[in-house]
Amino acid sequence: MNKISAVIITKNEERNIQRCLNSIIDVVDEVIVVDSFSTDGTEKICNAMGVTFIPHEWEGYSKQKNFANAQANGDYILSLDADEALSETLKASIVHARNAGLNGTYRFNRLTNYCGKWIKHCGWYPDAKTRLFPKGDGIWKGDFVHEELTFNSTTPPTFLSGDLHHYSYYTYAEHLERVERYAQLGAEKLLEQGKTGSTTKGFFSAINRFFRMYIIHLGFLDGAAGFRICKTSAYAAYLKYVKLNEIKKAKNG
Repeated sequence: MNKISAVIITKNEERNIQRCLNSIIDVVDEVIVVDSFSTDGTEKICNAMGVTFIPHEWEGYSKQKNFANAQANGDYILSLDADEALSETLKASIVHARNAGLNGTYRFNRLTNYCGKWIKHCGWYPDAKTRLFPKGDGIWKGDFVHEELTFNSTTPPTFLSGDLHHYSYYTYAEHLERVERYAQLGAEKLLEQGKTGSTTKGFFSAINRFFRMYIIHLGFLDGAAGFRICKTSAYAAYLKYVKLNEIKKAKNG
């Protein structure tokens, strides 16, 4: 039977890590937590749960996750973020797949909790992720905004039923703080790609983002939370181009 190693990277995740560990502890053979020198109770919680806790200086999302994967002893890796947790249905699906004999990669839906509400639309769901894979097959790439897991194998992943629960933002203020940070990273990525920025581009990008999320992806069905998500995402699209314009102006003097 294939052994599964759960791999998680952390930095000050005391409010999330207990829930994450509780959801996987009976499903996997080992848990590897690579921590970027947390100053809260993350290490204490992990030690109490008996997981392998490895302090490691931050290298960027992709490099950090690839380092963490390299520490795993299992045949398969279950890659999670600290703010994620397996639903009961997904736990059962993973156990069933393992008992039947793991083969190839495995994919499942991710359901996001936003300020206490589960979001079923806005383009945020089903948000399928391939997170269970043979060790050595998956490689994380990209560090500007969102890292991406790529695979050597071209075989389509097997889909598992059940959701990966994602506890994204506890408050609207957290969402805004993330928007500001990611807009800067997004602008730097656009700059690297040779793109140009302007207020006009930002405006039309924001309109397009809101229309797509709120109307096409039925964000209005998520009520007030859906409207806030779509509005804030539109602002993020606008801000990215504004920051790109600011960076280019600063470089040109």
